Amino acid sequence: MSGEVTVTGFGVRTVFGTGAEAIRRGVFAGVPAFMATTRFDTGPYRTPMAAAAPDGPGAVEDWALRHALAQCGAEALDMAGLGRGTEAAVLLGTVGDTISITDYWRAGEAAQGVPARSRERAADAVPAWLAELLATGLGLTGPRLTFTNACVASAAAIIHACRLISSGRLDVAVCAGGYLVEEATFGKFDSGRALSQDGMVRPFSADRSGLLLGDGVAVVVLESAEHARRRGARPLTTVVGWGAATDAYHIAQPHPEGAGLEAATRQALRLAGDPDGAALGYVNAHGTGTKYNDAAETRGLRAAFPKRAESIPVSSTKSTTGHLLQAAGVVEFVITMLALTDGVLPPTAGYTRPDPQCDLDYVPNQPRPVDLRRALTINAAFGGANTALVLERP
Repeated sequence: MSGEVTVTGFGVRTVFGTGAEAIRRGVFAGVPAFMATTRFDTGPYRTPMAAAAPDGPGAVEDWALRHALAQCGAEALDMAGLGRGTEAAVLLGTVGDTISITDYWRAGEAAQGVPARSRERAADAVPAWLAELLATGLGLTGPRLTFTNACVASAAAIIHACRLISSGRLDVAVCAGGYLVEEATFGKFDSGRALSQDGMVRPFSADRSGLLLGDGVAVVVLESAEHARRRGARPLTTVVGWGAATDAYHIAQPHPEGAGLEAATRQALRLAGDPDGAALGYVNAHGTGTKYNDAAETRGLRAAFPKRAESIPVSSTKSTTGHLLQAAGVVEFVITMLALTDGVLPPTAGYTRPDPQCDLDYVPNQPRPVDLRRALTINAAFGGANTALVLERP
């Protein structure tokens, strides 16, 4: 790796609120944020539950991804000490919903007959437009690229930025991801019987029954270490390894042995100079709380570092935030970074009883103080896509 990649700023928003303190109060305290959503009529569905902010005055603006991304982006640049005119790439992970894109163009043709909220929602589903809006709104002058590969989208954006920076092609990249709970995706997951029926997400527990969706938006500023040093910026963490792999096992189910996850993790560990994971102290798991994912993920982790798997704590923060879909990678990247800087592991909330197929240390229900140097965050998506990122405390 020719150039070290550092993180110098971030902005984050979840159902718990905006910023790191909200994450600490919710995620790190192990507080599930699920409630009956009022954004749309949930009567036709099997559950009304999600980790979504309540509907209310100004909800059209609050919901709109462009507004949430702009807010988090401004906070990230302020923290990094960068301003308008910065030459930085913008890499965004978001939904690629062709139905909503078609609706967007129809709304443009007949705007008078389309409710404002529908126009806002449809417009937010045009992926390249969102990246362009974020970049121009923040005054960034570099290239723009959007990733739509489902639940690894924003993690893939970070990995691509790391490759560009480490190879010397970029000095600064702004990586973002966003998903705010809406009816179209909610209905798809409900139809697939993927949503938990009792309002709780219990990753890795024997009685886990499914996932729930959640609001999530985050933006991180990545820089080459040399660029950050030249301008006197303080690195928050260093990204020392990354990997991506596709096993293409099934359109929706993970590979039973976690083959793609193992491959992505091994790539990341090799790049980090730690092929056996000897320096790892924590894994932020994908951990959806579904029957297939959690067992496959456990097997994939065991295969990735067979000598150490039982001694490395693993937790799923989706037990508190819900599944953030395209934003999961970047929000969980921020959570993992906070675990490193704070020396505290976020728990797997809602954990009840062990499953013989899920036999690792899942940090059940309570945060855990720890002296942490390196951590791994992993994500998976439909179609067999998998990502892995290794972070190190500076």
